[in-house]
This record gives sequence, C-alpha cells and structure tokens, in this order.
Amino acid sequence: MDQNHTSSRLRILLRHLDGCLARPTISHPASRPGSPATFHPQQFQYTWENNVLSLEQRKFYEENGFLVIKNLVSDADIQRFRNEFQRICRKEVKPLGLLVMRDVTIAKSEYVPSEKVVSKVQDFQEDEELFRYCTLPEILKYVECFTGPNIMAIHTMLINKPPDFGKKTSRHPLHQDLHYFPFRPSNSIVCAWTAMEHIDRNNGCLAVLPGTHKGPLQPHDYPQWEGGVNIMFHRIQDYDKNNARVHLVMEKGDTVFFHPLLIHGSGRNKSQGFRKTISCHFADANCHYIDLKGTNQENVGKEMEEVFCKIYGLKNAS
Repeated sequence: MDQNHTSSRLRILLRHLDGCLARPTISHPASRPGSPATFHPQQFQYTWENNVLSLEQRKFYEENGFLVIKNLVSDADIQRFRNEFQRICRKEVKPLGLLVMRDVTIAKSEYVPSEKVVSKVQDFQEDEELFRYCTLPEILKYVECFTGPNIMAIHTMLINKPPDFGKKTSRHPLHQDLHYFPFRPSNSIVCAWTAMEHIDRNNGCLAVLPGTHKGPLQPHDYPQWEGGVNIMFHRIQDYDKNNARVHLVMEKGDTVFFHPLLIHGSGRNKSQGFRKTISCHFADANCHYIDLKGTNQENVGKEMEEVFCKIYGLKNAS
C-alpha cells in the first residue's frame, strides 16, 4: 500500500469532516446521456421525472422514503461480488483504503483470514471488482431518479452479518444514514442496498420506519447494550414509537433505494449462516460539505477522525 497516497486521501477526508468546502472526487455519469431530468417541486420533493419510475413508484417513495425493486442485480454479478469478498477475507487482495471490520465479540486472538471474522468491508472504491456494483447500469438507472443525472458514489459497503450466538451484537440499531454524512442537501442522496441472498427476519433483514425521511436529523449515540456494540453503530435517541416498523423480506438481487433521513436498522442474525448485502450511497455531484461544529453531528465527525487516524497511524491529521 502507498502510505503517502493513503495519508493524502485521509487528510482530505478529515478536512471535509472539519467543515471545509470541497468537491468530492469520485464521480460517475448516469447510465443514460441527455439533458437533465425535469424536477417539479410542487408535485414531488424526493424524486426526479425521468420516465424510469412509474407514477405509483414515485408516490410510494415520496410518502415512505424507500422503494424496493425486485430482481435488479443478476445472479452472475452477485456471485462475482461474493468471490471477490472471499479473496479479500483470505487476504489475497488488499485494495487501497479498504476498511475491514470484525464483530465486537471476536477477539484479536481469534482473528484468522476467513469470512468468519469479517463482518463488513467499507470503502471498496479501489477494488475494481466490487466497485463494479456502483457502476452497474441497472443500479444507476434508478439512482438517477433520486439524485439527478450528475451522480457520484460517496460510501460503499459489503455487509457480512454474522450468526448471533446470544450476544445480540449482530443487531444494527435504528439510525439515519445522514448522521454519518457531512454534506447536503439530503434530498440529493440515496442508498442502493442489494440482497446477496434471501433475507428475512430470521437472518436480520432491514427494518424501516416509513415516512420518517420527512423529519429532521435526530441526535444519535451508542446504545447501552450488555453484549457490546460495534464501532460506529450509533442509535437514534428520539423517534415516534408509534411509527410501525416494516421488515423488508428480500430475495437475491432485490434492491432497496432509501432516503438518508429514513430511520432504519436490522435485527440480529438468528440463522447459522452469514447474511450478505452490498450497498453504495450516491449523491448529486453538486452536493456541498457543511461545517459540523455546533451541530448534532459534531461528535460523530470527531469519532470518525479518531478512527481513521488510528487505522492509518496518523497522530495529527490537521
């Protein structure tokens, strides 16, 4: 790994977290050339008119903040992503900037190169095979419905939710993704989240609170769980308990697109296997960075800076 290159990229990220205005660097054109889509704020706030979504689909996303598209990603592509993930777990490839995470219950002494100790890989933009997910025409076709045609990829993850044998640490508490993003406007950001196998409540499917994307960004903090909490697994502190959760049962290749203010999480994996998904957050390339100081994101910004400095061995990122 090129330490100088990595340090340079990290310093740019940390300056962004500190509130500097900058243009993000990873950008990909939409799948279809042509003029920008027409946006009608009087009719729709969260979607663009580009003849991809039906009127019913647009209305559903506008009201609920999420939309599931069935059988969007092919079995062949998903198998390729699984194969590449296995290579990463075995340390056969080491993409620049990739963050490999393990569950809090796995001690360092138990760490061996295999998928059994890897709960998530983040920031796989330098892995050509995994990053193909972010450039799939079938994904970008729908992303453009929410971001407009000038699309950039801003955060990538492949989640390998491990079996939970009683500690309940495989749960992901209810949260809003915008909590982790220091840029706006929120309506120009969307997550594409694809099931890599059958997902239901037994192995920890997504649970969403429909309509919560219409509310503000709420304060987050770590939940007080007896079994421990994984790093950066923050929980929203206040929400309407009467808002019924919807559990998204999905088949391999199904993809859900959701707004960054939508409150969501996932339950523990009660099965014996690992539950895999691949995802990317996208945004309009014209989004701007904001100053986190004095906001309810200030603490997460500082924590992210500390985490990255520790990972890359930087004592002073300024």
